[in-house]
Amino acid sequence: MADTLSIIKALVAYAVSAQLITEEDRTFCINALLDIAHAVPSEDKVDIPEMELPWILGSLVEDAVKRGVIEDDTESRDIFDTRLMAALTPFPHEVRDRFREKYAVSPQAATEWYYSFSKATNYIRTDRIKKDRKWIYEGKYGALDITINLAKPEKDPKAIAKARKTLSTNYPACQLCMENEGYAGRIGHPARGNHRLIPLELNGEDWFLQYSPYSYYSEHCIAFNSRHIPMKVDRAAFRKLLDFVTLFPHYFIGSNADLPIVGGSILSHDHFQGGRYEFAMARAEVEEELNFEGYEDVRAGIVAWPMSVIRLRGKEADRLTDLADNILKAWRAYSDPSVFVFAETDGEPHNTITPIARRRGSDYELDLVLRNNITTEEHPLGLFHPHAKLHHIKKENIGLIEVMGLAVLPSRLKNELEEVKKTLVSGEEPKSSIALHAEWMNKLREKYSFTEDNADQIIQNEVGAVFERVLEDAGVFKRTPEGKEAFLRFTASVRA
Repeated sequence: MADTLSIIKALVAYAVSAQLITEEDRTFCINALLDIAHAVPSEDKVDIPEMELPWILGSLVEDAVKRGVIEDDTESRDIFDTRLMAALTPFPHEVRDRFREKYAVSPQAATEWYYSFSKATNYIRTDRIKKDRKWIYEGKYGALDITINLAKPEKDPKAIAKARKTLSTNYPACQLCMENEGYAGRIGHPARGNHRLIPLELNGEDWFLQYSPYSYYSEHCIAFNSRHIPMKVDRAAFRKLLDFVTLFPHYFIGSNADLPIVGGSILSHDHFQGGRYEFAMARAEVEEELNFEGYEDVRAGIVAWPMSVIRLRGKEADRLTDLADNILKAWRAYSDPSVFVFAETDGEPHNTITPIARRRGSDYELDLVLRNNITTEEHPLGLFHPHAKLHHIKKENIGLIEVMGLAVLPSRLKNELEEVKKTLVSGEEPKSSIALHAEWMNKLREKYSFTEDNADQIIQNEVGAVFERVLEDAGVFKRTPEGKEAFLRFTASVRA
């Protein structure tokens, strides 16, 4: 294996070629990295040909483990390689100046540069994202994106044990806080030394732009409030979403709902998710036009989608904001016992909205997805949530990304579906490790004759069909004549 100095020189050469540093910085950065690695240069130097970043960082991590510089667990490894990249990442003011220069050319030029930069610093770990399993399911509602998420590292038992002995701290308060920029990391909180933020102003408030390190789709970005305050869907939120697509008309942006079960994973910090991607919901057409009195200039309608979506489109962001606010207020207070929609029970509110904004040429478009988080004895995780018979594939909350038509499925399915395939092809009985899939597998056996050649495609299609039913479960007004009538009763209740 090459000596530590030679590998560090290869890393610095990468940083120069990626324009993270200049040629004048080369010696300074080599010495900084030697210090981080606690390495003494060897006299036997080896010239390393140009290698990809994952190999370089992986080699330095293995070297650090071997020499006892770091412990051999996933989080210690990530903290170490992030510290190496942090030494090569420009200061925040330099990144922001460059972004502004690019934005003066065009918003698209700015985001393309920032996305490439975030990959170059290894903040977005492209080598891990490549491990995700992805395919398209062509169903009743168009092409749904199916993903088994493998980019997000699993909890390491060694790290869990170590965390118990680590002094607890609430700094940063969460993984979205602005204090993550440059944070060295600790066991239980990821290192962000190579993380850089872009300031934004949305509805007169200070926000920041960053990319998701797990990048579920193209240019998957996050906009978040500079203050650590809870998620809230209200008039101001609609205005912020529309302000964002004014700044970045080539991106969509959306907000998770602000109630448990129907909300996202981080309700404690106000944030949105967006990016440069067109989901199946955005391609879905309006199937029933709506008219809201006083808003004749805003085109409105119900979208042909498994969940309950009202689409607004118009020239003026203020008008869409006003109408969206009226719809939200009406929905917050709305009950219809005939379809088990209750605004609240025992003082607990149930109704909210998942909003998504985008541009259509010079028009603004705002999708309002009606959500309700009521639970029942039969469905303790939520009535408008994946039902128990689908939990073998998807049990987790249906957040913004899933609402739009992208399934983010748990990593356990990688191995489980491989075992399902082997069992279906062999004709054997399911082992205990895939017992949760047994009922589903029996139904598949009744439908298909499995071979090595067709099993993968059949299983992928059937997983897609399960996700389609998940979305239907999450829909408040079902796609039946009764559901449509109930939906129209609600829209008729909206007043200016």
